[in-house]
Amino acid sequence: MLDVRASTSLPAMFMDQADRMADQPFLWGKSGGAWRSMSWQAVASSVLALAAGLEALGLEPGDRVALVAENRAEWAIADLAIMAAGAISVPAYTTNTVADHLHILDNSGARLVIVSTRQLAERVLAAASRADRAPTVIAMEPPPLSQSPGVELQSWDAVMAMGRRNGGDDAIRRRIAGLRRADTACLIYTSGTGGVPKGVMQSHGAILHNCRGAMEVLKELGLGDNVFLSFLPLSHAYEHTAGLYFPIAIAAQIYYAESVEQLAANMAEIHPTIMTAVPRLYESMRARILKGLARVGRLRRYLFLAALDLGTRRIERGGRLGPLDSLADLVLERLVRDKVRARFGGRLKAFVSGGAPLSPEVGTFFLALGVRVLQGYGQTESAPVISVNRPGRIRIDTVGPVIDDVEIRIADDGEIQVRGELVMQGYWRDPETTAAAIDADGWLRTGDIGVVDPDGYVRITDRKRDIIVNSGGDNVAPQRIESFLTLQPEIAQAMVHGDRRPHLVALVVPDRDWAEGWARAQGRDPSPASLIHDPDFRREMARVIDRVNAQLSPVEKIRRFLLTAEEFSVENGTLTPTLKIRRHKIRESFAVSLEGLYEDKR
Repeated sequence: MLDVRASTSLPAMFMDQADRMADQPFLWGKSGGAWRSMSWQAVASSVLALAAGLEALGLEPGDRVALVAENRAEWAIADLAIMAAGAISVPAYTTNTVADHLHILDNSGARLVIVSTRQLAERVLAAASRADRAPTVIAMEPPPLSQSPGVELQSWDAVMAMGRRNGGDDAIRRRIAGLRRADTACLIYTSGTGGVPKGVMQSHGAILHNCRGAMEVLKELGLGDNVFLSFLPLSHAYEHTAGLYFPIAIAAQIYYAESVEQLAANMAEIHPTIMTAVPRLYESMRARILKGLARVGRLRRYLFLAALDLGTRRIERGGRLGPLDSLADLVLERLVRDKVRARFGGRLKAFVSGGAPLSPEVGTFFLALGVRVLQGYGQTESAPVISVNRPGRIRIDTVGPVIDDVEIRIADDGEIQVRGELVMQGYWRDPETTAAAIDADGWLRTGDIGVVDPDGYVRITDRKRDIIVNSGGDNVAPQRIESFLTLQPEIAQAMVHGDRRPHLVALVVPDRDWAEGWARAQGRDPSPASLIHDPDFRREMARVIDRVNAQLSPVEKIRRFLLTAEEFSVENGTLTPTLKIRRHKIRESFAVSLEGLYEDKR
């Protein structure tokens, strides 16, 4: 097994693995209905050729190169090649608008942009032509052009051929050998639940530190013969580290999912051993499983619920069950849990949850059904992993202990602060914000509120800046209440509002399938736009809110609510690419209606 502590950079780690793994398969993608692989050596050859081609275009060490592509083998090749040339990779989301791309290009000063599809190229070219410093655009696929876009355009194949003609393999290997852990590897622009995205400077050492920490956590599961299924955007720090560089560190194979819609089918085809996902995926899977339960026979439903009940009790009792329950649990392991695990490919060692808080109820659901879920915690500014649950000691209501070589402390106001090689070098061209985030002693102020228990497990209670302080001075954590709301089968999404107000209100997106079923049963128009104004439908939703309120303290109760037919989404700007709600955007869109909930309606 590779000693990541000895690696001097991310490309150096990769090249060491490629030399060792040679012709064994590494990256997989589906083409023409079949999965096709690139070997470690083939990927290494492409990385060296592209890096030499980028240098032939004038790229110099320290230059920035933007990367806009969906998850695919070329994404990994491009990211590694940019770093191998001594430059800084600047991943960007495929969901970015022209304005988003323009901000990143101008802020980073990117000299080059690598883009994949024709559709993505349209927005990239529009931004590049308006940039302060027009970058050269390298297109994997020829963009549909009726005239010159006003920027220099190169094809991926031409740049690769340029690099191979120059025979720059030895020069690039020397460049890689000269890289150091303290060098900046990438600028990851925060997806931003508020404000303008900032470029987080991550060093090679920060990501390597995360890889070693993950290896220590997961070694009890076995680090050999692993298969990853990558579907979260590689432009996000979570997938960039956990879905690309950690698999490289343990010489795993990576399959790129066709789409989120094809995820279940892809899992059944490739039998992954480790997957990373955000809480929204687990919530959706749980909802689908429970909906499917209504369509099976009475015996199967009984067995499933019995497995869920016994599994939950075993978790609550620290793994202990009575003799009869233990026997029943063993039987249900074969009759129910084996079948559940088969739905995820049958070889899954662990799901790793991150990017946002996972509801304990959702996590317990999967654990009770025999699917291991490891909730972790981190942020872009920490490369991103800070802590994660250990496979043999899962406490699903926590985000686990910190990974190796991380110091942690709780500030007087409850804020979690961390220190170590994982901490970012700062925000790109923003020393003032950097100073506010990292103190003079190197402690990163995470902006999260939490506690560390006597066993070292970290529990997050809320985001510091998201805490609602009502007009009575009470502090309320909106994420906790939103978790209760979205666990109801009738509610798809919700946002709680009430800062400096006398009580809380909520914006609620009804679950589309449930709402349509209700409408059919009542003989009503099933369109969401019609239902949210239907008095009977509103009364039904009010009963759901009452059900949630019964579980909340007086200051947490939702006094009034507003229904909306439009779902929160990345496309309309109300969700980040990792599916966290953008509170400021939602408040901007619904400001008048939300404030209207506080009007005296007697």
